[in-house]
Amino acid sequence: MAKSKETENKEEAKGASSAFPLFYSEPRPLDSEAHKTLALKEGLGFGFTDKVNAVPVNLVEMPQICHHYPIAFSPDANATPVAILGLRDGENLFVDKEGKWAEGAYIPAYIRRYPFIFSEVPESDQLTLCIDFKEGETVQEGGDKKFFDDEGKATALASNALEFCKSYHAAAQRTAEFSKELLAKDLLIERQAQIQVGSDVRINFSGFKIVDEKKLAELDDATFLEWRKKGWLPFLYAHLFSGVQWQSLSGALSKILEAEKA
Repeated sequence: MAKSKETENKEEAKGASSAFPLFYSEPRPLDSEAHKTLALKEGLGFGFTDKVNAVPVNLVEMPQICHHYPIAFSPDANATPVAILGLRDGENLFVDKEGKWAEGAYIPAYIRRYPFIFSEVPESDQLTLCIDFKEGETVQEGGDKKFFDDEGKATALASNALEFCKSYHAAAQRTAEFSKELLAKDLLIERQAQIQVGSDVRINFSGFKIVDEKKLAELDDATFLEWRKKGWLPFLYAHLFSGVQWQSLSGALSKILEAEKA
């Protein structure tokens, strides 16, 4: 979603396009027969996020997200809220080479959900639990984290994954409604951030939208009261408050650049 360009250091990395959601390449429905001997890969970690600088977030987590990451909106017709994880293309500042997330930093639900995901059944409202099937990466034969027991019943792991995906799906639908309203009221504007990192690197960060505070202040009373009843106001303010985290990202990247020079 977000793109950056360094005026002094012109590195660039682009991910391959995919018809699947971010991170997913081969989601398959979990099946008690086909997958009765399979288990979740031990020590999965968060290394799969190392090449992304933004991930989708849901409304309910924005009050937590704003303490760690800037919150922006995708520039497309969905206006999906996202947490900005890095200032350079293909770089996540919050995961290390061992796949460990930065200590104390909130981990977005979209990331914690992986490798599980819901899939819609064609011509039906039914949702089925899937897993991004990558032999040796996300799943393995045997192990302590099996999806089904010897009788073919879902284990606590699979049941918890199902409930998490249910909650995530419901939150995502509410988030989509929120984004739709922001677009309808023309409150989102495109922004480009020019960020100074250290003494010799300036990054032009673009490809995102934010809420226009002036337009928000001019919002009609009826709409404002309706949004208050829906409980949306705290999420708007969380987005606005998150702007202070751009400086935190700059500081984190400065440390990396200093280490690279050493």
